[in-house]
Amino acid sequence: MTSIATKNGQFRLKSRPSERVSADNFEYSSESLKDLAEGEVLVRVVYLSLDPTNRIWMSDVEQYMPPVQIGEVMRGLGVGKVISSKNPRFMEGDFVSGLLGWQEYLVSTGAGAFPLFKLPDVPVPLQAMAGVAGMTGWTAYFGLLELGQPKAGETLVVSAAAGAVGSVVGQIGKIHGLKVVGIAGGEDKCRWLKDDLGFDAVIDRKKPSWKQDLAKATPDGVDINFENVGGEIMEAVYDRMNLHSRFVLCGLIAGYNDADDSKTKLSLSRALMKRIRIQGFIVTDFAERSAEASQKLLQWIAEGKLKHKETIVDGLTNAPEALNMLFDGSNTGKLLIKVSEP
Repeated sequence: MTSIATKNGQFRLKSRPSERVSADNFEYSSESLKDLAEGEVLVRVVYLSLDPTNRIWMSDVEQYMPPVQIGEVMRGLGVGKVISSKNPRFMEGDFVSGLLGWQEYLVSTGAGAFPLFKLPDVPVPLQAMAGVAGMTGWTAYFGLLELGQPKAGETLVVSAAAGAVGSVVGQIGKIHGLKVVGIAGGEDKCRWLKDDLGFDAVIDRKKPSWKQDLAKATPDGVDINFENVGGEIMEAVYDRMNLHSRFVLCGLIAGYNDADDSKTKLSLSRALMKRIRIQGFIVTDFAERSAEASQKLLQWIAEGKLKHKETIVDGLTNAPEALNMLFDGSNTGKLLIKVSEP
């Protein structure tokens, strides 16, 4: 162990939230770092990614990974810097991404459900590698292109369009010749999506007329729904879906803080009559193809076709309350915690 770090600040799950997440659901402590064994690496966390799935991981419900257990370090994706290594795959100074956890440091072999991988040396800000060029971008890329199967001229509707995934989905849709309609909350977000990102139309869900505005923006119906929200928004888009349309189920954030799952239910009669393909997915379904996605995303960023924005909150200790920004809609683009300087 080098003298660089001996203590590790970390959040451990203390109780399962029933509604909004609070600091009371966690125990924050500073624990001694152990010496590295052969094959291990010490990573200093730089950016911690805050995602709706964090809220799912805290709940004792059926999900795609085991729930975080009481007493365990809170699970979280992020990017960090290798500061000591006894693993030949990683060198001191490498930037890496993976499941780093809600903590200042990670000691790991690099293996696991989300293996550590070395970030490419590219002229992109590190925070972008935690979002648009990382797992967030992969989610948008595979969700739209593999499940959505877009064809030029079709109409794509994206909910939570000013969020991390939604903002990337819409831009990839434009790259592929789609008419892109976003749904977001508030004038500033809607203006950003339309003026800066080039969406064809943006529906402000905070306006009483949002359902009528959605109908006006989709006069020929909806061919692809990239669903991130659930609830009323999901139902309104679903009612406008065309024959042989595709419903890409990425998230249902409207119901994550609510034990009542009625917000996640749809009548299947329209799916039958319109032969709508509804498919859920998790980005890890495409883990073996992550390099393909990264290459295309970085290319589009370099060409100026893909823009990104991050909402960055300073300090690991702010993570529990900052997570609620996803549910309040108070972030734009990717939500990150800055844990340390790069």
